[in-house]
Amino acid sequence: MNIIITGGCGFVGSSLCLYLKKNLKRSKILSIDNLSKNYSVFNQKILKKNNIENKKINLGKFNSLKHVNFKADIIIDCSAEPAVEISKKKIVKVIESNFISTLNILEKNKKDKSKLMFISSSRVYPITESYKKFQDYKKRKLIPTFTEQENLKGAKTIYGFTKAASEELIEEFSYSEKIKYIINRCGIISGPGQYGKVEQGLISLWMWRHINKKNITFNGYGGKGLQVRDVLFINDFCELILIQIKNFKNYENNLFCVGGGPKNIINLRNLTIICQKISKNKLKVRRNLKTSIYDIPYYVTSLRKIKKFSNWKPKINLNEGLKDIYNWMILNKLKINKFF
Repeated sequence: MNIIITGGCGFVGSSLCLYLKKNLKRSKILSIDNLSKNYSVFNQKILKKNNIENKKINLGKFNSLKHVNFKADIIIDCSAEPAVEISKKKIVKVIESNFISTLNILEKNKKDKSKLMFISSSRVYPITESYKKFQDYKKRKLIPTFTEQENLKGAKTIYGFTKAASEELIEEFSYSEKIKYIINRCGIISGPGQYGKVEQGLISLWMWRHINKKNITFNGYGGKGLQVRDVLFINDFCELILIQIKNFKNYENNLFCVGGGPKNIINLRNLTIICQKISKNKLKVRRNLKTSIYDIPYYVTSLRKIKKFSNWKPKINLNEGLKDIYNWMILNKLKINKFF
């Protein structure tokens, strides 16, 4: 089996490259990444040591895959410009990186007659829906979840818009070109291999700041740190992708919500407490009362549909996952410091 992984030198992409190389020994894996982040160059070196080639290609340019001669059986699209705050300042760049790239990948699917696995995002949901579920969570002490059937109409950030538009584009190509696909709509994915950069998400950022005794800030919503997220750790995510690859026909032409689910939820205040316990460093907490228009108070994934299709479920809990991140960061502290 020949597998292309786009965004292969990012956190999720490089983790997938290494995991699939280990577990699909007869497969050949090609990474495609534009190496726009400083840590991507380092991840490329790790891939090279494991006999995984990366082609430096800007997927945001039309026909960028036209001359890639590697004929794929499946393309796993992990490429994205994920930083939400960047998306309102660099709209064209985000549309190119997150939408034009999908078009180019679909053209490659069409040419190779290959399958597509698209890694989408929980930010496709309207911001207003997050507010509604947060209120329900506070009033009823229930855990409302986001499902595959939610209405996506409404403002969601430019990043979220490009991911929602890509989902629609994939369905169009599936209809007209008979391309078989799986869409995994993911929330926070974290784990060893993240460098604590802002664009890589809150979990690793928080742990890195605790390790280095840097002040932290509770932004928005009264500065109380009550925003809620669920967390999926990278090894659990990679395990699901492997299951889907091996049983593609069982999942094909479906969209799945994928995340840590109700058992792996945490708010910013409790994340701070756990990071303090693990790192043994108590930090000064600043409070910024101003809420960004793009910040959401609540997101928890419904796992009902994915559980109907398989026995997969997240195995790594929050404490275990955060300890894994801490241990990896301590072991690689000198290397990580180069990226700051």
